[in-house]
Amino acid sequence: MLDRTGFPPGLMRSLEVFLAVAATGQMRAGAKLLNLSQPAASQHIAALEEAFGTRLLDRGTRPARLTHAGARLLLKAQKILDAVSEMETELRHVGQKSLSLLRVGLQASIATTLTPPLIALAQGAFGVKDMTLYAGQSGNHEQLLRTKQADLAITSNPFLDMDGLERHHVLSEQYLLVLPKDYSGPEDSLETIQSRLPLVRFGDTTHAGRQIAQHLRRLRFEPSKVIQADRSSMVTSCVAAGQGFSLLTPTLLIDGLVENMSLRIRDLPVPGLSRTLTVVSRKGELHDLPQEFAKMSQKTLLAQIVAQMGEIGAASVSCD
Repeated sequence: MLDRTGFPPGLMRSLEVFLAVAATGQMRAGAKLLNLSQPAASQHIAALEEAFGTRLLDRGTRPARLTHAGARLLLKAQKILDAVSEMETELRHVGQKSLSLLRVGLQASIATTLTPPLIALAQGAFGVKDMTLYAGQSGNHEQLLRTKQADLAITSNPFLDMDGLERHHVLSEQYLLVLPKDYSGPEDSLETIQSRLPLVRFGDTTHAGRQIAQHLRRLRFEPSKVIQADRSSMVTSCVAAGQGFSLLTPTLLIDGLVENMSLRIRDLPVPGLSRTLTVVSRKGELHDLPQEFAKMSQKTLLAQIVAQMGEIGAASVSCD
């Protein structure tokens, strides 16, 4: 029998840390991805190197490079963690027809709208006994999926750089111009609007914020004043208070409109900025559930968009 006494006690966690560091090329970035301190991540890597008796990372380069042994371990580690995840999922089904626990990451802007119907679908159609739901941004969802803390995410980033995932389209939506209700100035260009109001947008730490910033750079539009926030409710409340204008999609506007915030919604003077919502899960683990979640999410969001925004909202959304 193989002698495993030399393996670190937290082998699986150490392998997760190794994968995160290998993916980011930095100890600090890998640790942040897993919500660890840098010293803790370093200890995990050191434990692996001691157990296997070889260096796994060349720390003398920036970004850090894998040694030959590290490259071999990278291939094996991913297979090991995938196998453990598959085993965990399979054992949840042993002796029962239902899924005992489902962990879901939800884009914060749609979490309130989707939580009740998705719980009803999971419990009614798939017999899910317990559910844990996490609201957050796509960066949070990436961490949850990479660390196996979530089974599924409904997110604005399809994580095309991650292998072993299945993706189900929910909808695509155009960004719209959002102004205070009592705004009386010109609406035909962002330049003229920003001469009267600051731009209120998502921060650069969010996927939406980076999208908007890239689009504005392409337009060579540099607002003189910017207010950044990481939640759609914070952005819409600033606009409703007359403190600025914003660029938001229909689903990013839902919560604010449900709360009767005073907003004026128009088409963007220069269109071309959009985002996509996708159901992402590990391939083959949840059978038909991810696809049915995508269908339910699309139906629920479309109904809410039409109810809150009417024609301009419906025209800004595509289900193809």
